[in-house]
Amino acid sequence: MKKELKYFKIEGSYGGNQEWFGDFLFRLGGCGAETACEICIFFDKFFETKLYPFDVNSLSKKDYAAFGDIMKPYLHPRLRGIDRLDIYTKGFSKYISDKNGRIKLSAFSGEKSAYEAQEALKSQIDNGFPAAFLCLNHSDRRFKDYEWHWFIINGYDEKDGKFLVKAVTYSDYEWLDFSALWNTKRAQKGGMVFFSLSE
Repeated sequence: MKKELKYFKIEGSYGGNQEWFGDFLFRLGGCGAETACEICIFFDKFFETKLYPFDVNSLSKKDYAAFGDIMKPYLHPRLRGIDRLDIYTKGFSKYISDKNGRIKLSAFSGEKSAYEAQEALKSQIDNGFPAAFLCLNHSDRRFKDYEWHWFIINGYDEKDGKFLVKAVTYSDYEWLDFSALWNTKRAQKGGMVFFSLSE
């Protein structure tokens, strides 16, 4: 079974890109804020929330970069980046609250099993919502481009006994083996942040 959520393009690019941000350090360490920007645009486009401060029907790289500057105080890069789920949920929730938004966030710890994570992620996507994923150090070099990085998951595919997920980052996407991605074999774990809409 395959499930992919509708998404958006910005001047032909699949989603946003932290490399569009104006500040050099923010381009390097702004992945947490970048995923928050993506989530805001997603919910504005498909659930008519009011979190993106520009025209959601005319997305541009210029406006996206400006949105990054707005999000930066809430999810600014630190020495170790945004390396804990609670830093992300606290900062992003503050932005949503300041905008009187209806999105609720919940953290899903990387300490839980791959099966628990898979089932929770399936439920999230089946409900029509993407997830934000935090990957820290990973023992499998297949995932070196995702280390110490926040990115979006907006789809899954179950085939040939594997559970694949659609990982979105840097204006592109890739299908990854979720069990291998989740089992980092490192002591410090990341995890996921799920989103839902309040009434």
